[in-house]
Amino acid sequence: MGNFLVVLMIFLIVIANIIGFIVFKRERSLYSAALIILLLAGVFGGLGIALSLFINDAFAIFYGLNLAGYLLINSIIVFLIAILVTVIKKFNRIF
Repeated sequence: MGNFLVVLMIFLIVIANIIGFIVFKRERSLYSAALIILLLAGVFGGLGIALSLFINDAFAIFYGLNLAGYLLINSIIVFLIAILVTVIKKFNRIF
């Protein structure tokens, strides 16, 4: 069961990044992609906690919290990249 949860966690992280990429391509804004990934952290974290109700394992609740934590870190990384890209664009306009 542990391997299934790890594979599911990786799958949900990849899905969140793909959805963020689609939002980026549509709106051309890294900030909106970071926001979508941040919102998906809560959604997929809640999904993981709901999944733990079907497993009937008290420690499986931490699976959803762990997944939400990874997606939160992921959205922070995308947000920092968005800030870096904005600073580089402003810097190139000056020079």
